[in-house]
Amino acid sequence: MKELVIISGKGGTGKTTLTAAFAALAKDKVIADTDVDAPDLHLILSPQIKHEEPFKGSHYAIIDKEKCIQCGECRELCRFHAINEEFEINPIDCEGCGVCVHFCPQEAINFPQRTCGKWFISETRFGPMVHAQLDIGQENSGLLATLVRQQAKIIAEDRGYDLIIVDGPPGVGCPVIASVTGASVVMIVTEPSPSGLHDLERVWQLAFKHFGIPCLACINKFDLNPTFSEKIETFCKKNQITLVGKIPFDPKVTEAVVQAKTVIEIKASVTSLVAQMWEKIYKHLYE
Repeated sequence: MKELVIISGKGGTGKTTLTAAFAALAKDKVIADTDVDAPDLHLILSPQIKHEEPFKGSHYAIIDKEKCIQCGECRELCRFHAINEEFEINPIDCEGCGVCVHFCPQEAINFPQRTCGKWFISETRFGPMVHAQLDIGQENSGLLATLVRQQAKIIAEDRGYDLIIVDGPPGVGCPVIASVTGASVVMIVTEPSPSGLHDLERVWQLAFKHFGIPCLACINKFDLNPTFSEKIETFCKKNQITLVGKIPFDPKVTEAVVQAKTVIEIKASVTSLVAQMWEKIYKHLYE
């Protein structure tokens, strides 16, 4: 089974737009969105939810007033100052570290799991999709991203599919690490700007230098700054990054997103270029 993860060093590079296009072009695949903090692939693919489950990640502490003798041990040990003088725990300040639970001499602190969001199995016009949404202010996005990938693999195995296309999160943090670990190929979407080049280097160091995952790259809206496009091409040549596409700016791409369509489903100057890029990616996956 092959797993293609599309990522970017920053948000707004066109990563999700390209992922949706690849979903429209690929056959016999499962689609996954591991950008669980701010997912938006569903805005284009319009998934019909077939299965929904709560996601329980971190724990939080609750003091049992009947058992508590107010010895003050928990307040002294809590480095987040989440316990007030009435021995009540502020759920916002509590980081769920469990120190108070472990050291309470009366075992008066309960430690249940917190419901942090939801994950979904859906059907789209291009096939099955697994996606999720963290609740506002919640953590453990890396754990939820891992869960999304695991469910996508289960569906692929059940249906006999040999490809998973993952819309990964931006940046280089925990959810990105959870999204790329063990992937077959990573495609980095960048843009011709100083920050685009800088973020391309950061995410390449994570995926290739640290995890040893082969990296492809695409320069989106390359014609807006030819100078930095050339710098990005030079960087890719020097660092074993295969440049599979250079997509020019096209306002029809925005029109497609507004209509909840992929660039494959509309007539745009970039449609054939994206299709050619997918052919190159497919060869890297299977040849």
